[in-house]
Amino acid sequence: MGKISTCLWFDGQAEEAARFYTSLVKNSRITDIVPYGEVGPGETGSVMLVLFELDGQRFMGLNGGPQFHFDEAVSVHVTCDSQEEIDELWEKLTADGGEEGPCGWLKDRYGLSWQIDSRALHEMITSPDQEAAARATKAMFAMKKLDVQALQDAFDGKA
Repeated sequence: MGKISTCLWFDGQAEEAARFYTSLVKNSRITDIVPYGEVGPGETGSVMLVLFELDGQRFMGLNGGPQFHFDEAVSVHVTCDSQEEIDELWEKLTADGGEEGPCGWLKDRYGLSWQIDSRALHEMITSPDQEAAARATKAMFAMKKLDVQALQDAFDGKA
């Protein structure tokens, strides 16, 4: 079986988006840019595909045109190790037209949904202490950007 990657459909912004995403996520890179040829449907020489990796995860950006748009049914999920990492990604992804959503979700300036999550939250909600896990989950539902300390306080029964 071949390698599996995610294809993201853009309306002319695939290269711009790939450069933005690879600038945000460590261990990321653009691996190839493929232009449209004479057979189209895009303008000859314009970018058709951008192949890139975000921390080793493969993506393909396709400049397919205005027919399709992103929605929340698909998102890029990032598990962060610290509040600082959450804050940095959140700030950069919501800048310049991005928008905050509930429970650690946001949309970037291209309309792509992201989940900016916390490894600590995963540990809390999978805890065998179901009451503590429920408190952390309830606290998460009240947040936009995740606040790890507030989640921990809820988990510990301090909030």
